[in-house]
Amino acid sequence: MRQEPTTVQTLGQSVHDRLRGMILAGELPSGTPLQEKLFAERLGVSRTPVREAVAKLTSEGLVTRAGGGVPTVSRISMTEIMEILHVRRLLEGETARQAASVNTSPEPFLALRAQLVKYLEGDRPSVADYAQFDEDLHILIAKTAGSSVLTDLVKGLKLKTRIFDKGSIPERFEPGCREHMEIIDAILARDADRAEAAMRSHIENARGAILSHLYRLF
Repeated sequence: MRQEPTTVQTLGQSVHDRLRGMILAGELPSGTPLQEKLFAERLGVSRTPVREAVAKLTSEGLVTRAGGGVPTVSRISMTEIMEILHVRRLLEGETARQAASVNTSPEPFLALRAQLVKYLEGDRPSVADYAQFDEDLHILIAKTAGSSVLTDLVKGLKLKTRIFDKGSIPERFEPGCREHMEIIDAILARDADRAEAAMRSHIENARGAILSHLYRLF
């Protein structure tokens, strides 16, 4: 009996990871209802881990439950994504500055920089792989800055950005890689001003690309 909560918790985490991946990959678009019974059958589990997973996804902002109704995959409006990117520009500019100001091991940054070189010189990674790389780099910078609060904020905002942008702007790939390299190089050089400027420029360029892409669509 003592093992049951652990089993349920493990199942709940597994279901959360699967649903989260489906949302971020666009398999569950914004507005998709997450009915417990339907997804329990689809994932081959009971309704309890689905309920736990949906509760966690709701706390992360990926799922919304309006008026006590069926939870649905969150909709991120154009206005909200612009606000998120504005906040990220300010917030992550500061994390980059702080990361460049501390004496930290260069190895994790050098490993990510080497991966960027491979991306630029070899085959382009999948959308999912590059999105994960992007998240890993931004979270590493936040953690290096030394604040768990900043790290949690960056994680949450990055997550919402990924709901909106699922790699639909391919022309951003190469510029984005080079911007990431500039951020890494500035941090490794312990140049706080340069790191902050590089991060702010990177996020501002992403914002501009999203706007340009949407203007072309409409």
